[in-house]
Amino acid sequence: MTPFPATTDTRLNSARRHQSDMADSEASSKILVSHANAHTYVKSVLQANGVSEPHAATVAHCLVAADLRGVDTHGVNRIPSYLARIRQGVLDPTAEPTIKDITPVVAQVDAKNAFGFVAAKMAMARAIEMAGTLGIGMVSVKHSNHFGMSAWLVQQALDAGMMSLVFTNSSPALPVWGGKEKLMGVSPIACGAPGVEHDFILDMAPSVAARGKIYKAKRRGEKIPEDWALDKDGNRTDNPAAALEGVMLPMGGPKGSALSIMMDVFSGVLSGSAFAGHVTNPYDPSKPADVGHFLIALKPDLFLSSEDFKERMEYLYNRVINCEKMAGVDRIYFPGEIEQLTEAERRNSGIPYVEAEIEALNAEARRVGAPDLLYHEENKRSEEGNDEFDEDYNYNDDQPKRTPEAKPKTT
Repeated sequence: MTPFPATTDTRLNSARRHQSDMADSEASSKILVSHANAHTYVKSVLQANGVSEPHAATVAHCLVAADLRGVDTHGVNRIPSYLARIRQGVLDPTAEPTIKDITPVVAQVDAKNAFGFVAAKMAMARAIEMAGTLGIGMVSVKHSNHFGMSAWLVQQALDAGMMSLVFTNSSPALPVWGGKEKLMGVSPIACGAPGVEHDFILDMAPSVAARGKIYKAKRRGEKIPEDWALDKDGNRTDNPAAALEGVMLPMGGPKGSALSIMMDVFSGVLSGSAFAGHVTNPYDPSKPADVGHFLIALKPDLFLSSEDFKERMEYLYNRVINCEKMAGVDRIYFPGEIEQLTEAERRNSGIPYVEAEIEALNAEARRVGAPDLLYHEENKRSEEGNDEFDEDYNYNDDQPKRTPEAKPKTT
């Protein structure tokens, strides 16, 4: 039996139908929470656990941003795992990362076991600063933790008008091609480029599906498509618990496996952080994660004017979305566009959670005397002047915001 069953069009279509069924099921039982209330909850519960106000605000914004974009696997539901790590002393809520310039365009951040969000934000800000002066900036991060959805770092670069590459490594979940044990991480590959009205934002895992989707299915009592993972005996499974005991499947077979190794080279080997299967799972509170990151910011006007670059990006966008469609395809989307549309919708309707998730989050709040996550009728109160989640939040505290004409539209 091969550990990597081939993916066919039939099975892909089956997986898509399965995901649609799951979405329909979720819609029937969801509890809507405003992004303002979600942000307030996260910030409050983190501060009650010893996290400083600025760091809590950074983590809160990044987690809520993930939920708004529909990346529910990397959103507010991560809070219990982060707090468990704080309580066990394997994530330092008070650590202040430090930065050291190596060359005029290269720097390294020592996260000192702080939140990955905090260290990565600092690293991208420095990369942007160097790129603004010399055209490119590269920053390696060592001794870090999970930083959630990679797209927020891409957005940080976009807010400064920069292109970017965002790499990180992660705990074992994926076998190398031909192997049967978990060795490499399902480490996301992310990059971005600014456009006139439509930015390019790519954030994807090298596996058939992100591991967070399996955790989400387990949390919600849902099944998963059988081409996502294998159980510990190497059999296909639709049981998320069995999948977590087994291995994820790489996208494109050996290609996905090789991409995961690439993430480990640039993020783990290069930085001096854990690598080769030694990164600790974010749900394992036994020891520090020691995650590594690698971030690049690049000015888009190095080889042609900024206006020419954005016009060419807009031309590319229109070529992509207007190309001839396959039968049954209603619309073609540019990378990042679906997430932008989801964000616009959820800003108005709220972020969907299920009751078990709300209960788990509120249990953490009650544990430290922080406010519960408000929903139902309480969620309908006016948010005017009370929305801590700033729609125009700028990840770069000391960097200028995008010019209005370059800001992407989300509606």
